[in-house]
Amino acid sequence: MAADANPSFEVATIKPSDPDARGQGFQTRGRRIHLENESVQNMIMFAYGVHPKQIVDAPAWFATARYNVDGVPDVEGYANIRQFRGMVQKLLADRFHVTFHHDTRELSVYAIRVGKGGSKLVKSSHDPSELQDQTGNGNHEWRFTNNSLPEFAMFLESMVDRPVVDQTELPGKFDFQLKWTPNETQTSDPNAPPGMFTAIQEQLGLRLEPAKSSVDVMVIDHAEPPTEN
Repeated sequence: MAADANPSFEVATIKPSDPDARGQGFQTRGRRIHLENESVQNMIMFAYGVHPKQIVDAPAWFATARYNVDGVPDVEGYANIRQFRGMVQKLLADRFHVTFHHDTRELSVYAIRVGKGGSKLVKSSHDPSELQDQTGNGNHEWRFTNNSLPEFAMFLESMVDRPVVDQTELPGKFDFQLKWTPNETQTSDPNAPPGMFTAIQEQLGLRLEPAKSSVDVMVIDHAEPPTEN
């Protein structure tokens, strides 16, 4: 798909998911786009890159009702991640009638700061205009390609209980790897990587520290269960 294309769903089928379903995710299967067992809260988090604590005044069903969404873009080709997110934004507006406004609130956050010994990050060798990539596996070994620090902060938000803000003042994009052990108390492997906070400090030369900060929030003005297919 052309990089400047702004696709919508040509047709999207929305159905309540099985209450007993356990799998979930945002998936692409060729041109077909599938959201499996996702709440509206999760759709907003994916589409707008926010932490759940940045979604304010949402109805209770936002986090509890789950849906399967299936459809294709109305533009030929394959949507990249930015276009995929834009399609979900339009779906939320068109089918769930979500409207919101932005506000600023002081929240408990984790701040990314440069460590005492300085950053260990290396500038990316890729064209800055290329999309960022974040690829990992179940062993919590992730490779970050062409990532800015705000993009890395957005990734970390899925791992912690509060928003993450970049306070490093490091411009540009970077290529790096991060390996960590999710729960150090449950491993007997003496060679296991450290916990995430320690790994960020030792491997990247950064610190992830609790702080208070003014954060942009999405205040939900209106929303409805999805319209009929």
